[in-house]
Amino acid sequence: MNNRSAAQVASSRAYWLKTLHQWHWISSALCLIGMLLFALTGITLNHAADIAAQPQVQQKEVQLPQSLRNALAVKDDEPQNAMLPADVHSWLTKALDVALPETAAEWSPEEIYLSLPRPGGDAWLRIARDSGSVEYERTDRGWISYLNDLHKGRHTGGVWKWFLDIFSVACLVFCITGLFILKFHAANRPTVWPMVGMGLVAPLLLIILFIH
Repeated sequence: MNNRSAAQVASSRAYWLKTLHQWHWISSALCLIGMLLFALTGITLNHAADIAAQPQVQQKEVQLPQSLRNALAVKDDEPQNAMLPADVHSWLTKALDVALPETAAEWSPEEIYLSLPRPGGDAWLRIARDSGSVEYERTDRGWISYLNDLHKGRHTGGVWKWFLDIFSVACLVFCITGLFILKFHAANRPTVWPMVGMGLVAPLLLIILFIH
């Protein structure tokens, strides 16, 4: 290899290393906090049965005024799932002092039931159609349960799911660029590929030997 070819190879190597390092640190910066959170919640999820939780239950009862009860009168052709009337939704939000989502409720001749699942807890609302009595209950299982549900994407909505997808792509970029950087340095570091292989073989052996 002549000097010119060697210089071209060195220049190409320097360019790709610089590019990989740039993508590597940008992706690591983007997903650093998320990776710390997911590593922490990976531990809490793995030991969920060992972490004691003391759910806090909040209950409220109110009475719908007669004018709003008329809007909930039983009809022959009503659907089984439908949104609450806007005026009923607005009144309940103020009377219960809760942020009710714009979501469909389950309608039956006896009651209207609105399930309100949320990260780290649960909630529900029931309206008795004959009497207009309203029951609301909210259960909060604590911040560990909240973080665990964020990890799983449980009842977190579309925006958080988009974040999880973007975060996953950033993690892939971080890992793939790290792999290529290792490749560039492997010639001078003989333990690189054995360490990478160990990262594959160790979980594979655990799966084969202990998971049935």
